[in-house]
Amino acid sequence: MNQSDIVIVGSGITGTALARELSRYDASIVVLDRGYDVAEGATKANSGIVHAGYDAVPGTQKAKFNVLGAKKYAALCAGLHVPYRKCGALVIGFCEEDRITIEQLYRRGVLNGVSGLRIVSRDEALQMEPALNPAVSCALFVPESAIVSPYELAFAMADDAAANGVRFIFGESVIAAARRGGTWEVETARGSRYACRVFINCSGSSGAEIHRMVCGTRLKMIHRRGQYYLLDRSAALPFSRTIFQCPSSMGKGVLVSPTVHGNLLIGPNAEDIADPLDTATTSGGLASVLEKAVKTWPSLSVRSNITNFSGVRAHLETDDFMVGPVPGAEAAFEAIGIESPGLSSAPAVAEELSALVAESIGLKKKKEIVPYCPPAKPFSAMTDGERKNAVAQDAAYGNIVCRCETVTEAEIRNAIRRPVGATTIDGVKRRTRAGMGRCQGGFCSPRVARILSEETGIPLCEITKSGGNSRLLSGTVDEFLKGAAEND
Repeated sequence: MNQSDIVIVGSGITGTALARELSRYDASIVVLDRGYDVAEGATKANSGIVHAGYDAVPGTQKAKFNVLGAKKYAALCAGLHVPYRKCGALVIGFCEEDRITIEQLYRRGVLNGVSGLRIVSRDEALQMEPALNPAVSCALFVPESAIVSPYELAFAMADDAAANGVRFIFGESVIAAARRGGTWEVETARGSRYACRVFINCSGSSGAEIHRMVCGTRLKMIHRRGQYYLLDRSAALPFSRTIFQCPSSMGKGVLVSPTVHGNLLIGPNAEDIADPLDTATTSGGLASVLEKAVKTWPSLSVRSNITNFSGVRAHLETDDFMVGPVPGAEAAFEAIGIESPGLSSAPAVAEELSALVAESIGLKKKKEIVPYCPPAKPFSAMTDGERKNAVAQDAAYGNIVCRCETVTEAEIRNAIRRPVGATTIDGVKRRTRAGMGRCQGGFCSPRVARILSEETGIPLCEITKSGGNSRLLSGTVDEFLKGAAEND
């Protein structure tokens, strides 16, 4: 049985942030995840918005952690060399009912401590964002709203945690957790067993089920899927800020937003589904996204759409986060029901929860922390001089693997060699953007697969898109030719 001080279940944005905070203490820590990489759940498929905190109901955990977490983002992302931009946002209204909602959001934001909020007129909103629907009547201007790459942040925090001793173990779905003789014993579907002093549930869509394992109490969790369009990068984006419509009981609604990499993101819709792992996109769901988005942007065209995707939010019926000790379960903690604004809240959730865990078992801070070592600057962002120097130091920088995003062989190999490195094609894609461009990996995927095989020692036919059985190949050309010859 694997023995450690702490087991964290879940390596999404909350789990990785918590692992990084706890890595500052003198403790042995293991992170388990049923996926095959960091950020395989909702963290890889959300809007990437660092919400300022105007929407959460005052007094809730969502409000508390949203505002505290958002304030940490600029310094956190700068320290980890993760793309972040405070672009601001507008929440737009079209009628008197929307105006009432916007005024309510303004008052909430003020109560929550959000700075800079103000209600702007139709004319000012159109002056700020000329592509808006001219039927807009008013808007809430949110200057503190920002955008980030959620999975890149999770990768960076995981790398930082791993460099400081945290072990990440993937493909481990927890099926049992029980306390015996002062120790938590955890079992996975693979038959692996782990023992720990403290057990922490950050498991996203499985949060309610693991909560029941730990304390016997049933929670109702609603799995809410949201679908998106991602448009190709454009020299002149139609919007410089994130544009929201007035929120509803199902969430913050369909937005139109730039991304930190220069694309335009449209979505999500909201539909409650039975299977938390069902991240399919549907014609009806995508049609509903467009129907709502056109109200924001009448000239919307999806001719430049390069991909569609969906993510599933873990919505507790209580409509709030559950963060802290698990009631009735000694030495067990949780951060569950972490839906929007979960991304914004993660740094603050991790800070508070790590302090509670450390106090519960008397952990001491380490005397020395291994400094974070960021990945090299992307080749696509280098100057000509920097590119020349990079190639001089490593000839693999001179081999462009992904033409759409100008990603080199050196960057792909380095992504695989990171402390928590890529083992799948999607893992490479999210760390380097190889396959993120217009052809969506049509050109570079075979070459990425071969590099993965060379670096990891995994046979080429066993390289997967995203782990499990998502293999791209069923055999090699040599095997095919050999079989054909034998059948002649």
